[in-house]
Amino acid sequence: MSLKRQLARADRILPGLWRLRLPLPWPGVPHVNAWAISAGSGVVLIDTGLAVPGALAQLELALRQAGLRLDHIRLLICTHAHSDHYGLAGPIVDAADCELWMHPNHAHMTGHLDDPERMLERRIEVARQSGVPDSLITSTYEVRRGQPIGVDRFVAPDRDLLPGVEVDTDLGRWQVYETPGHAPSHVCLHQPDRKLLMSGDHVLGRISLYYDFGYTSDPAGEFLESLDVVDRLDSDLCLAGHARPFREVRKKIEATRGTVLERIERVRACLDGVPKSPFEVVPQFLEDPDPSPMMLNWGLNEVLVYLNHLEKRDHAQRHAGDVETWTL
Repeated sequence: MSLKRQLARADRILPGLWRLRLPLPWPGVPHVNAWAISAGSGVVLIDTGLAVPGALAQLELALRQAGLRLDHIRLLICTHAHSDHYGLAGPIVDAADCELWMHPNHAHMTGHLDDPERMLERRIEVARQSGVPDSLITSTYEVRRGQPIGVDRFVAPDRDLLPGVEVDTDLGRWQVYETPGHAPSHVCLHQPDRKLLMSGDHVLGRISLYYDFGYTSDPAGEFLESLDVVDRLDSDLCLAGHARPFREVRKKIEATRGTVLERIERVRACLDGVPKSPFEVVPQFLEDPDPSPMMLNWGLNEVLVYLNHLEKRDHAQRHAGDVETWTL
């Protein structure tokens, strides 16, 4: 993976607040946002971008457009430990000699950095248990073997980003809220005086759902509870991890909640009297009889999350075997 087609750019959102739009090499996800917030003689940087060839230069380009340099970063904060939000933490900490603050439940990513193949093997095992045939295992998962994970190296947080921690900036103090679901390590930051919500990947301008499956018992339930957390905040402007900032934050939260509930019901509707494997549910769930390898991976992950959510609420039953099957 490398970054050749797009260039990073900086947009001033408010005095003392810049959106750093950093390119990504992923189909359908063309960029990720980092955010620079004035803080005394420098800035607090929220999120990092993905660690791939050319990525640090892209971050430096965006910083220059904002009149900044890497050594202006006084503190680095990661909203969660996914590679596009944490990947460049090592080079940034080295260049800026700054602290990193992040939620302590980051092992869903950092626990695999010493052996990236272990993460792939885990996904293959889950796929086989879900009924994915070997031919699709090869085309969907094995093709990823040897690909970089997108994180430069493990950097332990200097401070755990937990409720009660405050982040001081020229725009005021930001409060920390735990918002797991998308990732166990996910947090949102809220600036109450200016009514700003730094939402990471929890609430996005264009609703897109992804959950880290297998690290907690009910990611969908956690995600819905986390939506309730941010819904109680007074927010006028949302600064999300992807796409442009947006207003009418509560309407977006409501729409996101509705989308999650609709997709849970869609999985429920796929289950009838005949036991089905999660793989058999995916085409009906996606409304695509022949999903691409990328959509198969994405869809299977989401179906598994919703099946587990239904099981937690006694609405679905898992039947053990070499290939798991499910019924209502």
